[in-house]
Amino acid sequence: MEICPLCNGFENYTGLCASCGSVMIDTGKVTDYLDDYSAYMEINLLKLVDGDLNSLENHVCVHLISCAVCQNEQIISIQD
Repeated sequence: MEICPLCNGFENYTGLCASCGSVMIDTGKVTDYLDDYSAYMEINLLKLVDGDLNSLENHVCVHLISCAVCQNEQIISIQD
């Protein structure tokens, strides 16, 4: 079974904002924002609707990162 290092707290995201250069913050999986209960659903099922057609096969977890300064958001894939 694959484990996302960001979801499980093994690593922290350390990227910089392309717009203003500030530190970007990981705000979790993009599928956590689908509805009130999606954070509690089966992860492999949600990978079918996360916006990456191959995330299940490629073992990646799609995260939303955000800049606290300029509100820029970006979607990144993290290897499980």
